[in-house]
Amino acid sequence: MRFPAHIAVARGKEPLHTYDTLARRVARQAAAMLNAGVLAGERIAIVSRNSCEYIETLFACWHAGACAVPINAKLHPDETLYVLAHCGAKWVFVDAAWESALSPRQHELPHVERVVRFGSREYEGLFAHSRAPEPAAVEECDAAWIFYTSGTTGKPKGVVLSHGNLRAMSNCFVSGVEAIDPGDSIFHPAGFDADEIVELLGCWQRACFFAAPTMVKRLVEHPPVASARLDHLKSVVFGGGPMYVEDCKAAFQALGPRLAQIYGQGESPMTITAMPRAMLADAVMRGDDARLGSVGTPQPGMEVRIAGADDVSLPAGTVGEVLVRGPTVMQGYWQNPEASAAALAHGWLHTGDVGCLDADSYLTLKDRSKDLIISGGSNIYPREVEEVLLEHPAVFEAAVVGRRHADWGEEVVAVVVARPGAGGSGLRAELDRLCVDRIARFKRPRDYYFVAALPKNNNGKVLKTALRDLVATPSAIR
Repeated sequence: MRFPAHIAVARGKEPLHTYDTLARRVARQAAAMLNAGVLAGERIAIVSRNSCEYIETLFACWHAGACAVPINAKLHPDETLYVLAHCGAKWVFVDAAWESALSPRQHELPHVERVVRFGSREYEGLFAHSRAPEPAAVEECDAAWIFYTSGTTGKPKGVVLSHGNLRAMSNCFVSGVEAIDPGDSIFHPAGFDADEIVELLGCWQRACFFAAPTMVKRLVEHPPVASARLDHLKSVVFGGGPMYVEDCKAAFQALGPRLAQIYGQGESPMTITAMPRAMLADAVMRGDDARLGSVGTPQPGMEVRIAGADDVSLPAGTVGEVLVRGPTVMQGYWQNPEASAAALAHGWLHTGDVGCLDADSYLTLKDRSKDLIISGGSNIYPREVEEVLLEHPAVFEAAVVGRRHADWGEEVVAVVVARPGAGGSGLRAELDRLCVDRIARFKRPRDYYFVAALPKNNNGKVLKTALRDLVATPSAIR
């Protein structure tokens, strides 16, 4: 260990652990799991907002040779239960909010042996083991992480990332996005709070944090940022949704040459292309809006090509599907060989994103062939929302699309064909309640259009391009 006495983890302004104490806690927690019968490769789930306990538990899973399953804490309990059942988690670590949500329903998860709340007496008891094992011997291809990403069928798919994948992801970041030096600090807010970011900048130097474009926009528009200690800010790395060119220029004007962009997806997280700080700053200074509108160039070790329907590569400037190959690409989907084979056909990850490469290998995304909606950095698949809406007996047909939103990037809009005699504000309120009961709040429609029929092509497929035009402006209550 190179810097055992350096601060490793802090809670707000308060230093919590050095690298030496963090390593000891990780090893002891791993020992507790091993002594309780956790075996190599078994899944350990974490359902919590960002916290110091999250960090040590994640590393304890790997120290023990287990596979971590981080679950989005914003999901609906039904969605979380599906993920826990599908991955077969043996232990589940939760924060207080999720303990309250899961405890009454633990009988639905017979394979879960233990639910441990962060900060509880039971949790702190895990660190009582004085004899800590060495890190488990793992292979590069062994599963280290399963991340569930929503699928077009409406059911989440578990992206399996190996230890080799995670190592390659780290290498991509430090060599192609942002080098990490002694004394740097990385913020992991439990929830985005511009005031908290400003306050922390007064305490920690050489700070870096990851943010969805909507978070960058909110930070820039937050008045106290103008007087914040920006000399303590090293970089803001954004991704997870579209960053509009004008918003990028405004952020650069407010924050200076501290912005970097990354593009990826759950199947190759944050690692497909990047526009590091110097590259982005150069595009701003030269007024190159085309470059600013791109997502950068392939990260080190990654190959990106544009292909047509037959998977044949297309020339520069031609729009097609974005295909990716490299050491960060997933091993496959957990217990889903058919979907794995389709996504990794011919040795390339088929992203479902549509874009083009220019002569200098800058990638510009044009659309998402899977109709993915990205709102506030969270992925929302329309089919998942549509299936909930169709459960209402008054709904004959429903289609969900994204609409541009100044703060969130996109918002969810539902276009509904109601059965005769139904519709209007009353049905809208009922559909709102249905969605709140069935899916995560960030996935529910923010606006509804009630129409006589959905536009379709000759094959009966809904024309979502026409729907996007329809919903381009907020509806009056229909």
